[in-house]
Amino acid sequence: MSAATRNTLAHVQRLVPPMLEHFHKGQLGRIAVIGGSEDYAGAPYFSAMASARLGCDMSHVICTPGAATVIKSYSPNLMVHPLMRETPKPVHDTVASTSLHAKNPDTNVEVVAGHVIAMLDRVHALVIGPGLGRDLLMHGTIARVIIAARNKNIPIVIDADALLTIQKEPKIIQGYRQAILTPNVAEFGRLCEALKVDAREDHGPGRVEALAKALGGVTIIQKGPHDYISNGTVTLIVDLEGGRKRSGGQGDTLTGSIATFLGWRKAYHDKLWDTSDSIFPAEETITLAAFGGAAITRDCSRLAFKKKGRSLQASDLTDEVHNAFMNLFGEVDGDAGNVRL
Repeated sequence: MSAATRNTLAHVQRLVPPMLEHFHKGQLGRIAVIGGSEDYAGAPYFSAMASARLGCDMSHVICTPGAATVIKSYSPNLMVHPLMRETPKPVHDTVASTSLHAKNPDTNVEVVAGHVIAMLDRVHALVIGPGLGRDLLMHGTIARVIIAARNKNIPIVIDADALLTIQKEPKIIQGYRQAILTPNVAEFGRLCEALKVDAREDHGPGRVEALAKALGGVTIIQKGPHDYISNGTVTLIVDLEGGRKRSGGQGDTLTGSIATFLGWRKAYHDKLWDTSDSIFPAEETITLAAFGGAAITRDCSRLAFKKKGRSLQASDLTDEVHNAFMNLFGEVDGDAGNVRL
């Protein structure tokens, strides 16, 4: 661990609430993961469960009815809401199909989005994208949800196929400094192309800074041998060791972990415990939340790979979330700067 990483983790630790008796359910994080389609039910589970294992109080999944049944079978600890809809498969009779869809509220993007937007006042942070797929109705829905969340000042983590919506309509997120994007290598390249950012350089801070500036101060995590986190003005480097296995689903641990830090961030700014005389600015705590989520994920990957090696799967990272937290922060009792080695 470099001195810079140690110092940043000490700052991140100040967002972590101590376990005090006077807290009540929901104060230390109410998170919702929006995604989960007929073909992809695992990703939103991994994201929501990482959030819960890290320590948010309430973890929701907002998904399609088909995915909801599956996700509910994974764990009774998650609250699952089957509010999202995919475009119905066409029937053989084209006339009947058109008539049926016209009368079906489940195919009306405004109606579907309205049901999801009605839940926004119940949460502190959103993750949008895990298991979303590429269905047009799903993407039309999340575009409206992103705009509504922005109007309500709710922090958003955007990942996976939801980044395609940003690629096509960057204005819906441009300039929103409470948004965090977590693209993989291919998604990062497509975003650079859409925003006309030169992505030909080697992996390094220059590209992520340029993309963050092009998006008006949105925070972006460029994943790689080191993680680069930038809002275009401030750039942080997460140089913690990770595992060497790149199984699918590890990025979902990242999004869920960031979401919990965002939930804790709200409690921190609401001063639900003694946060001392100095409070970090709201914009700085967005990047600190991103750093905390990235650090937890890298240590989860390291711990899981040490145990599982080549057989490592995404669920193995979920099992290491608490251990990674203890490695990096220990038992937080309200004293800042007590980062463990």
